[in-house]
Amino acid sequence: MAVTAPLSKIKTAAPARPRPKPGANLAFWAFVAPSLIGLIVFTLVPIGWGFLLSLSHAQNTIHPGHYVGLRNYTDMLTDEAFLRSLVTMVLYSLFIVPLTWGMSLGLALLVDKAGWGKSFWRTVFFIPSAVSYVVASLIWRISLFNGLSFGFANHLLAPFGIHPIAWVGTVDPPWYWLVLVTVRLWLQVGFYMIIFIAGLQEIPKSLYEAAAVDGAAPGWQTLRYITLPQLRNTSFSVLMLNLIAAFQAFDEFYNILGGGGQSAGNASLARPPLVYLYSTALGDQDFGRGAAGAFILTALICAVTLIPGKLFGLGRADK
Repeated sequence: MAVTAPLSKIKTAAPARPRPKPGANLAFWAFVAPSLIGLIVFTLVPIGWGFLLSLSHAQNTIHPGHYVGLRNYTDMLTDEAFLRSLVTMVLYSLFIVPLTWGMSLGLALLVDKAGWGKSFWRTVFFIPSAVSYVVASLIWRISLFNGLSFGFANHLLAPFGIHPIAWVGTVDPPWYWLVLVTVRLWLQVGFYMIIFIAGLQEIPKSLYEAAAVDGAAPGWQTLRYITLPQLRNTSFSVLMLNLIAAFQAFDEFYNILGGGGQSAGNASLARPPLVYLYSTALGDQDFGRGAAGAFILTALICAVTLIPGKLFGLGRADK
């Protein structure tokens, strides 16, 4: 009579772990080490050095010296010029973020539905993303909105009897906002359009087919009940990336309002935090306060991007 052991007591051999190939570790570190060294030398060390500067009285020196604690942070948070720059940043974000979201989504819908030439239109709208912000800002200031009668914008308005407008130097109404917003829109709408097109191509066609069977009319109904909900995570990503980019605005403000020529001296009209910190650190040579302002700005960016993502479940799987 054969005796069988309980299944729980039967020991099965553990699967053999694959042995690493000879030289695999060496190849791994050979590829990873350059990036890791670059991250440490060019990112982590400067961040740590900047933090030490923010706690020091670093006037005319980039070496942490006299320790002052959090005084640089309190000075920046009570500095009216720095607070005005934060207000400028918020106003700029209120203009640029919703406009970029709406225009890039609209372009993505049009290009995705185009019957022919999709690649052509994608390329046409994406090309401005490859242009330097400095170059585009100079073209906007010198050519399109130079304030002279032969400037492009004034030339278009002349047939309507409108006198030449000093776009950059006019405070009431503040036409310089139009210059700043349009150059940023031209530069980045095509980039976010590509992200939305990728999101549109991930939406299952079966959803639209089922909606058509249920009687949903193509157009606004499918856009509202299928397309926009399916683009929820993509929209949040675009909004957050846009918000971060708006908070880091520098080139267009510096080159349009603070550059040389006729616009020189207009920097005080709208100065975002990075331009103010640039003048504080490199203009006044106060690297301690400049570093403290940079860390305050970083904390604000983290707060306005991470908190909404947590509240609205960005990246969370749809149920």
